[in-house]
Amino acid sequence: MASTGWFSKRMSSQFTNQIAFVQGASRGIGFALVDRLLARGARVYASCREPEQADQLQALAAQNDALRVVRLNVEDEATVEQAARYVADQVDRVHLLMNVAGLLHDGALKPEKKLSMVEPAHLHRVFAVNAFGPLLVAKHFSHLLIHDEPAVLANLSARVGSIGDNRLGGWYAYRASKAAQNMFTANLAIELARRGKNLSVIALHPGTVETDLSAPFRARVPSERLFDVCRAADQLLAIVDRTTPEHTGRFYAWDGSEIPW
Repeated sequence: MASTGWFSKRMSSQFTNQIAFVQGASRGIGFALVDRLLARGARVYASCREPEQADQLQALAAQNDALRVVRLNVEDEATVEQAARYVADQVDRVHLLMNVAGLLHDGALKPEKKLSMVEPAHLHRVFAVNAFGPLLVAKHFSHLLIHDEPAVLANLSARVGSIGDNRLGGWYAYRASKAAQNMFTANLAIELARRGKNLSVIALHPGTVETDLSAPFRARVPSERLFDVCRAADQLLAIVDRTTPEHTGRFYAWDGSEIPW
């Protein structure tokens, strides 16, 4: 993936010789973030549910010694704990942790257009991935983010998870799971600030990106608001680059504008 070059050279050097962990990295935005971070000189740990099936990620790891692929399933806390232990055995700190994996639809699981479509099993699974997962990752990795250098914990949220911005309703599981994730992010920002003055905790809305998640719903999205994964990764990292502890506990859109909780 060639860089679009639209963020500054100063920003692009921020992660040189630093350590990043990308949760949900086998494809889409997560994979693009891994690729970008490697290009910027970072040492990257990239997680996915089934590393043996992550052909694209494994191929990249085979080409770059700075990348390690880690098994982590956010629906299984034991794998989260094991992943954190694996990373901690190799490094004593992480400078950037990005929770990327998200669930909107999968087989019979689809966004609810009306109340009658709500299914308890679907609610449980969507919350497990979108809300509980990032929180469990923070639980087991937070000690690696608290040190004497700048660090960022960034959770990929969605504008539809904003209660203040909700105008259309629907999508009960996805909206509510992202709203719950946002509350967890706000809580983490408060608690972790007490333990690490150099850590920033933020929520990020990537916009509509050309991934499997958005595929059934992007037909009406204007072309200028539909991003390929490379541009989305660049936009997200440009926000991360500007993030300092004074920004902790905030929710930002892809263009850097702040979104109401």
